[in-house]
Amino acid sequence: MFRTSLTQAADAVAGFLDATLAETPGEVGAAMRYGVQGGKRLRAFLVLESAQLHDVPRAEALKAAAAIEAMHAYSLIHDDLPCMDDDDLRRGQPTVHVKWDEATAVLAGDALQSLAFELAASAASRGDLVGALARAAGARGMVRGQELDIAAETAETPLTLEQITELQAGKTGALFEWSACAGAVMAGADPAPLAAYARAMGLAFQIADDILDVEGDEETAGKRLQKDAAAGKATFVSLLGLEPARARAAALAQEACDALAPYGEAAESLRQAARFVISRDS
Repeated sequence: MFRTSLTQAADAVAGFLDATLAETPGEVGAAMRYGVQGGKRLRAFLVLESAQLHDVPRAEALKAAAAIEAMHAYSLIHDDLPCMDDDDLRRGQPTVHVKWDEATAVLAGDALQSLAFELAASAASRGDLVGALARAAGARGMVRGQELDIAAETAETPLTLEQITELQAGKTGALFEWSACAGAVMAGADPAPLAAYARAMGLAFQIADDILDVEGDEETAGKRLQKDAAAGKATFVSLLGLEPARARAAALAQEACDALAPYGEAAESLRQAARFVISRDS
């Protein structure tokens, strides 16, 4: 059920973004279309599933799902820049600044961020969605996490477990939480159970990423691996050890599943998603 739903979400959002960006001119437009290609579309899936739980019309939910994918694509394009993580491979393809140049990558990322807000503003309950997206992506959310990550590269001492958890709650977790809560927000319902689900799932996702960085395959993952170890940066694996990190990710996935109890069987796809994030190979 989950994999079918994930594929359907990915296809629907890909089609929506293709149509939205089709007439965007110039090299920046081409870079935007390139930047939103591929990926699991897990955040879009979370939006669509949470919307379905709350009977939000599919057409409205799709706008919010496309918004979060545009925001995520922007973050990846900028994250890959030489001034940030300096990566040349993303989703198995050259990163945007490698395929074009740094200026085009910056502009494409900027434009995708603007598009994300435009799409969120066009969805139902747009004021709540837009404000929440701004907070999730901004200086107290994703950008804050990225700031902490950059600072860790030159820190005199490695980050503690508590500090890494705070970093990842912003860098990865904030957009997960927005995605999972979007349906409840659009319906005017209580987002608390989905927020708890997303916080646990987002941290499990990042621990799984750290595990993949140690034992994954670059071709399958579609990105460079073992960069944190080479840079001497602390990770969940370096602090906890491989097997304790794996156990922690499994416990968090179960915590995420437990948070969905108020929704009963209707949330089974979301439970499967929590289990998926700790078993993936990319």
